[in-house]
Amino acid sequence: MIAIRSAQASDLAAISALDRRLTGSDKPQYWQDMLGPDRHFLVAETETGTLAGFIAGEIRAWEFGQPAAGWVFAIQIEPALRLQGVGTRLFEALVARFKEKGVSRVRTLVERRDHLILSFFRAQGMVAGPSLQLDKDLS
Repeated sequence: MIAIRSAQASDLAAISALDRRLTGSDKPQYWQDMLGPDRHFLVAETETGTLAGFIAGEIRAWEFGQPAAGWVFAIQIEPALRLQGVGTRLFEALVARFKEKGVSRVRTLVERRDHLILSFFRAQGMVAGPSLQLDKDLS
């Protein structure tokens, strides 16, 4: 049984550890900032209270002329618990929060080569949106 709830400061060590293990990057301040009042930061925990995963997002309006949309910044699931619906439950809980705030669209950015996360978001019904990301190397 997985429970979904809002992330708390006491979750940050486990969130940072899971993220560091999966991405190789240590960014505790980034996760601390996700607890901000305008953010939607949820965790999934097992019956024993162990972190199963997390999702973070925010509602943004009028960026690049686009009406308000919910943005998913991050989602991570404990690898041993993948393919058990944890990510879907987190995504659905975040989308429900966005809907409660009057948002009717959800967006994210995905690394083209990250087939795991791309497949996950496609399974949630997400498709390529109307915008195109452009990058320039400034080094």
